[in-house]
Amino acid sequence: MTSHQNTQTMKPATAAKKLGVYLEATPAEFQEGVVSRSELSALQADPPQWLQDLRANGPHPRPVVAAKLGVSIAGLARGGVTEPLTTEQIEALKQEGPEWLQRERTTQAEVRKETVRIKEKNAEKAAKAQDQQS
Repeated sequence: MTSHQNTQTMKPATAAKKLGVYLEATPAEFQEGVVSRSELSALQADPPQWLQDLRANGPHPRPVVAAKLGVSIAGLARGGVTEPLTTEQIEALKQEGPEWLQRERTTQAEVRKETVRIKEKNAEKAAKAQDQQS
């Protein structure tokens, strides 16, 4: 008996998410097919022009928009941003500096500080527990 290994594939939506691009902006042949793990690796290692353009100019999916603006995805929704944005639109939003964006950035900064504080506290507890065991 010989073992037969199937090539793992993923839906275009999954591949687009892993590539950090908006699926609807990708070429039709990408949207209509399936993507193997080796094809995904090749796209990541040597991105074709369409992928380079999408990453540079957009439209970008919500996680990318949120990261570029320094807010959470929920913060985008609270700010009324529900559609993908281009890099140009993101830069315009940064320049305008609407009140919701400033508020969400402040909130995100506080969340990050709290996350660091909790991580440090847990590390201290782990170190004390380690010392007590020794």
